[in-house]
Amino acid sequence: MNNFFLYLAVMAGVTYLIRMLPLVLMRRKLQNRFLLSFLYYIPYAVLSVMTIPAIFYAVGNWHAAVAGFAVAVILAFFNRSLVKVAAFSCIAVLAVELLEKF
Repeated sequence: MNNFFLYLAVMAGVTYLIRMLPLVLMRRKLQNRFLLSFLYYIPYAVLSVMTIPAIFYAVGNWHAAVAGFAVAVILAFFNRSLVKVAAFSCIAVLAVELLEKF
């Protein structure tokens, strides 16, 4: 139990430092265009890295996962709402799984 509190204290310190250091080190507005564009795309990249593997491993059938992903990409490309994209992707996965079962 003693190690738990040590680990907790270390993780709290690391989390605090990660959030505090950028505020302390950057006192003025960023002017570097490369750094600004890099920081702009980080949330999209992180979300993609977390979501795309989950899409392919959430379903036991690889063909169904690809079909759902393809439907999601096509509907998102045509600016459909998030609810429609999710619903039609789920329907595509279900349809492919039912077709392969029979």
